Amino acid sequence: MHNLLLSYYGDDLTGSTDVMEALELGGVPTVLFMRQPDQPLLERFSHCRAMGLAGTSRSETPQWMDENLVPAFEWLRGLKAAVCHYKICSTFDSSPTIGSIGRAIEIGRGVFGQKAVPVVVGAPQLKRYTAFGNLFAAFRGDYFRIDRHPVMSRHPVTPMNEADLLLHLSRQTGLASGLVDLAALQADDLPQRVDQALQNRAIVLFDVESRQTQKRVGEQVWRMCEQGHGFVVGSSGVEYALLAEWADKGIAAGHVSFTPPGPVDRLAVVSGSVSPTTEKQIRFALAHGFDGVQTDAMQLVSEGAGDAIERAVASGLSSLAAGRSVILYTALGPQADRSAEIDHIEGARNRLGRALGTILRRLVATEKLKRAVIAGGDTSSHALGQLSIDALTVRMPLPQSPGSPLCLAHGGGEIDGLEIALKGGQVGTDAYFETIRLGS
Repeated sequence: MHNLLLSYYGDDLTGSTDVMEALELGGVPTVLFMRQPDQPLLERFSHCRAMGLAGTSRSETPQWMDENLVPAFEWLRGLKAAVCHYKICSTFDSSPTIGSIGRAIEIGRGVFGQKAVPVVVGAPQLKRYTAFGNLFAAFRGDYFRIDRHPVMSRHPVTPMNEADLLLHLSRQTGLASGLVDLAALQADDLPQRVDQALQNRAIVLFDVESRQTQKRVGEQVWRMCEQGHGFVVGSSGVEYALLAEWADKGIAAGHVSFTPPGPVDRLAVVSGSVSPTTEKQIRFALAHGFDGVQTDAMQLVSEGAGDAIERAVASGLSSLAAGRSVILYTALGPQADRSAEIDHIEGARNRLGRALGTILRRLVATEKLKRAVIAGGDTSSHALGQLSIDALTVRMPLPQSPGSPLCLAHGGGEIDGLEIALKGGQVGTDAYFETIRLGS
């Protein structure tokens, strides 16, 4: 591809659309592919200056990564973009056995032949901050060190029990790591300090606790990419940092605006999230005209899942046929989390996502819906795979809920042109579902 600024692999679907939103808002046309595209599909989006590949590595084992990330990274390397970004969640939740960021860094470092890999996690736009290597995140107006965060410290799969990100990484990889901290970012000899870190360490984490330090990090990351350190790991803070540098250099257009698509009469939502944020969003929607259909997660992953899917589809179609929006959900908050039971069944989490995707596909096809939502980061990655979507582009960014844009689906049949939002568990205001329905 010619003049490609950035390629990326998203470790889950909501993270992948988060990157796409940031780039589009910064004036970089972007497409997200659901799988490695063939040449005709690639050429269809040849106008784009950034291309992403949606993945599921956040919920996979290191063995899975060995088998799947190597060919994905090799394909991305073949695009010859100036930057290749392995996108992780801004909460850094991972473990040695699930979603290992350390293992992904090892694989990417090998494929791209880099001695050192820059890591950028802080993103003030998302209320995520790194200070002297420690990660902090907001929750409902308050700020917490990540290991004391009311939600992420209790994540059902990868609880964050360590805020020092390099210490957290040391449990996942033996690679030597270093930090470019806030003090270094204020120093006059910052480039020399960065170069020394890159020379002596295989992983180099950059602090970001403000727009000002983010801008300095963007300058250094772009300088590193120009010097051959093009493989970068981090949250969408990577894009926000680079966009500031690209705007200064005239490489990207800077902030652009989008025309809201306006309301739809009916919206279908499926949710596999156990987050208290999603719980509040569901309750808000139910209080504002949405119908709710609670579905049993265990039934959706059991041998009799077909019957449970049919019951859920019938209930959803009943609401939609009556002209009402509907939310089909497997949990209302962490108190309804059945992870302990689900995890006794091999592959059950992925199966749950696929079941919800099957339900949504049936609702969209039967009622010819124009807009839909999938809630839950892990859910989204596996659910969207059931919709036969080839690629996504941004239809409407949501600056008030960054990281969860309304997207436009490209694919076959009734799916082509579907507007769909993928929402991570912690993302969005209470009125998120109604905001998507109103399209404004």
